Order: sequence, then C-alpha cells, then structure tokens
Amino acid sequence: MTKFKKEEFELIDCDQQNSDVITRPNITYWQDAWRRLKKNPIAMISLGILIILIIMVIVGPYINGKDFKTVDGTKKNIVPCGEYWFGTDSLGRDLFSRVWYGGRVSIAIGLIATAIQIVVGCLYGGVMAYFGGWIDELMMRFIEVITSIPGLLLTILIIVVFGSSVPTLIFALTITSWCGTARMIRGQLMQLRESEYVLAAAALGASPSRVIIKHLIPNTIGVLILTISTSIPGYIFDEAGLSFLGLGLQAPNTSWGVLISYGQNAMAFYPYQLFFPAAAICLTVLAFNLFGDGLRDALDPKLRQ
Repeated sequence: MTKFKKEEFELIDCDQQNSDVITRPNITYWQDAWRRLKKNPIAMISLGILIILIIMVIVGPYINGKDFKTVDGTKKNIVPCGEYWFGTDSLGRDLFSRVWYGGRVSIAIGLIATAIQIVVGCLYGGVMAYFGGWIDELMMRFIEVITSIPGLLLTILIIVVFGSSVPTLIFALTITSWCGTARMIRGQLMQLRESEYVLAAAALGASPSRVIIKHLIPNTIGVLILTISTSIPGYIFDEAGLSFLGLGLQAPNTSWGVLISYGQNAMAFYPYQLFFPAAAICLTVLAFNLFGDGLRDALDPKLRQ
C-alpha cells in the first residue's frame, strides 16, 4: 500500500476559495449589446459607411464650391474631371453637389416617415394592448380595413390627388406602414401588461397614458430599434422608385430617385449620370440593411454569452 506523507497535502480553507470574487464585470443590457455589435465587422463597417454618408449629405453640396442649382449651358454633359468630380448633367449643373443634396432629401424623407410610423404605431398599438376587450377588437378591425387596400395603389392615388410635394409623399408612404408597427407593439405589450411593475404603477394611480408611455413602450425599445433600422432604407427605396416612375418628386425638387430618372434618359451616351446616384442609393440601402442585421443579432438576448 502506498503511503502518503503529510507534507504532500495542502490545506485549503473555505476563505481561500474567493467565492465572492466576481469573475466578470457587471454590465448593462445596452453595454453588452454594444460589445457584441463591435465584434461584428460587417455591422461596424456599415455603421462607418452610414456615418460618412450622413456627413456627406450635410456638407457634400458645398465641398467643391459648385451650386447644385446653377445652370450653365456651356458646360453640358461634361464627364467627371478635376473641376467637376461627378461631371455635369444635360443642363450644365454640377452632379457632385446634386447627388449629395438629393441624398439629403431622400434620407430626410426616410427619417421623417420612419418617425411618423414609430410614433403612430406605438401609440395605437399601446392603446390596443392596454385596454383590450372591445376597444382592441374595434381598433384591430380598423387596421384590417386599411391594410386590405393595396398600399402602392393608395400611395399613387394620394400623390395624384394632392400633388408630388415632400409632405404629400411622406403622408402617402406612411398611410398604411404604421399598421405593421401597431400590430407588433400590441403583441409585445400584451405580454408585458400583466407584469408586476405595470400593476404596481396602476395601483399607485398612474393614468393609462403614463403606464403606456413610461412603462410599457420603453420595454420594447429593442424591437423598435430593429424596426427603425429596416424602415429607413425601405422608405428611401420607395421614394426613389416613385420618383423614377415620375410619381414622386418633380423639378425643381431633387432626390436620388429624380437623379436616377434623369440619368436613365441619358444612360446610352452619359452613363455616369446614372451611375453616381444609383451607387449612392444602393450603398445607403445596403449599409442600413447590413447594420440592421448586425443590430438584430446584438440586441437578441438569446445570443448573450
């Protein structure tokens, strides 16, 4: 039998096990989401591209010193060169400044339309989920009536009747889009309305509007961020499509869709007039979609490690 000596053993006391030492620092949900987002190179590259694009649509029209509205008949259809970086169009206007100014309009339409969709959808869905009963049934029937009408047909009818201004275009694009957000918020809040903090707020005398705005909707912020990141490129693409078909903005207004429509007419002889605005809108939509995919993965608590 093997004999062990006392010196070969080390006495370990419970105090030496460091049971209270935190091996990982305590971080919040948003800190953990940002940590996981930074590990996604595609999402971070997309975020960088979006930041550059937003900066360019703000300062881009003034970089080369050319006015996007100035018409010069002696400088029509000039190919990209040192003086005109993106060339000129059929009226002699600088295409570089027009591309970034058009991007300003297109991105503004996407942001404003998304804000309207989120605000209306959250309030409408919050009321449905909080009150329930016949109020929920009545409001859901109203959504079903609106969504039963083809969205594109309704958008075209509104533009034809009220004209093709920026406010009309935003109204036409958001007339039915908020319904999907309202349904999503309703489903999320119906799971939260029986929570203890909601019952406690109601017991303390909080009004329904305060419960919805202060307690219910903030707990759906993750889903809302994902909706925002996917809705903005959708509105930009819809505006470009309508403008390309001649149903969106018209001269003297300009946007990426308007520039693509003009470039398509001159594509056979001056393809650069189509390439630059098309590349700008494709890059913007792609960056928003890729960033939204990365943001979805970062905000998913099931992927937390």
